[in-house]
Amino acid sequence: MTTTQQLSDAELAGQPAAYWTGVAYEALIAYTRARQAEKGYTQPQFWLLRNLSANDISPDGEGMTLPALREAMSAYIRPEDDLAVEAEALLERGWLTRDAADRLWLTDAGEQARVDLARNAPAIRAALHEGIDDTDYVTTVKVLQRLIHNAGGAAA
Repeated sequence: MTTTQQLSDAELAGQPAAYWTGVAYEALIAYTRARQAEKGYTQPQFWLLRNLSANDISPDGEGMTLPALREAMSAYIRPEDDLAVEAEALLERGWLTRDAADRLWLTDAGEQARVDLARNAPAIRAALHEGIDDTDYVTTVKVLQRLIHNAGGAAA
């Protein structure tokens, strides 16, 4: 594909949305993961903490097995993400514990880590949204939702 700087608006209007959304997805994920790695954690580790926290995604703060966590994250986990490896790193840090039924539980230190790590998100968002007006961003999301709807998908 040609870069956007080389295309007129009329040419851009004819470009395949799937190509550009794919390129955007990969670039945004790579950027986010690189910033998180600079802070010493991975995106899947943060997701594990969030999915086990009663103060975040978990409905009840109960422990979950890795298969249950994979299912809970199925909409956003990437094929290369190895939750077993990521969980082991969190167990070693003392942010998770494992019970006799092989369920992972968030520790108090893990909850504090989740809160601390969440503080990185605004800076990542600000860098990614630099030069993008909120109105334009909202319009873009609405266009993407409509494309998803037109393709028969479900936009959250």
